[in-house]
Amino acid sequence: MDHKAEYIWLQNGRIALDAMLAAIKAATVSIRMEMYIFHTGATADEFRAALIAACQRGVKTRVLADGLGSYSLPDSFWNDFRVSGGEFRLFNPIKLSRMSIRDHRKILVCDEEVALIGGFNVASEYYGDGVKSGWRDLGMQVRGPLVRQLAEAFDEMFACADFKHKPFTRLRASERQRTFQAPDAELLLGAPGRNNPIKRALRHELRDVDDVRIMCAYFLPPWRMRRDLIRIARRGGRVQLILPQKSDVPFSRMAALSFYRRFLIAGVEIYEYEPQILHAKLFLFNDIVYVGSANLDSRSLNINYELSLRLSDARVARDARTIWERIKGRFAYWILARIDPYIALRQFE
Repeated sequence: MDHKAEYIWLQNGRIALDAMLAAIKAATVSIRMEMYIFHTGATADEFRAALIAACQRGVKTRVLADGLGSYSLPDSFWNDFRVSGGEFRLFNPIKLSRMSIRDHRKILVCDEEVALIGGFNVASEYYGDGVKSGWRDLGMQVRGPLVRQLAEAFDEMFACADFKHKPFTRLRASERQRTFQAPDAELLLGAPGRNNPIKRALRHELRDVDDVRIMCAYFLPPWRMRRDLIRIARRGGRVQLILPQKSDVPFSRMAALSFYRRFLIAGVEIYEYEPQILHAKLFLFNDIVYVGSANLDSRSLNINYELSLRLSDARVARDARTIWERIKGRFAYWILARIDPYIALRQFE
């Protein structure tokens, strides 16, 4: 049964993971959990115990983890879960001929009443405030009509996760790239191939906005998006980027550095998040907010299965800006390509 839509920010990994555990413990009918990464450790053990307890009280419980993201997780980890009646599947078990296609979504749906989405995974490195400990991440708790759509999206992926019953090419079918509408919200489901709805929506946002704020872990946008960001800044709009100073994928950060000089010259503000690894994904375009699993890179926009929630709710946007300013204002950032090198580069133009 659909309830009035409700969107609650989960402002760091500890809050998000605690909210997930609370939802699992409160579930009475069904649990659907889809994660890119499920790593062994104290956090994973706590989730497994909660999932087993749910099975034992009669809750239909299913878990889907990505074969590459969760490659270090032994299959035996799920033995007690299976014995208790739970179902576990691995999406696209590692095989060289299809290594690239990954499920990068993070979804928890309980009783088709509440869903949690974001950038966080089930691993101990995500459990913290993002300042003193744990990676800096962000998520959202959702109630309302889109919860059912998230449940259906999980069911579809779970049904074909191991590719035993459907050809692999079916997973690249365009019908998996979908958009679901709700009042003041859209659920964008990206999949491998062209016409990705997340990429299409982001391009559309950049046409007319004059206030852009992007925070993401992996920043390698396609050239059209880079061009649009530069145009906005050159015509007097505000473009601010919060990017990682510490990254779990150093090559991604190194590649992104090649864009910064041109951005800075155009007037784009670039800040680095220093306290911990930045893993959050938050995009603000005037009063429109995007939150979910997708980064601004080719893998998220062309290859992975991803999800992004687009919100035009004024309160949600106001709260997102508060989160943004708190992160930007409270913690230590410093502009990439510092002032002296920047001035020197301009003199050689």
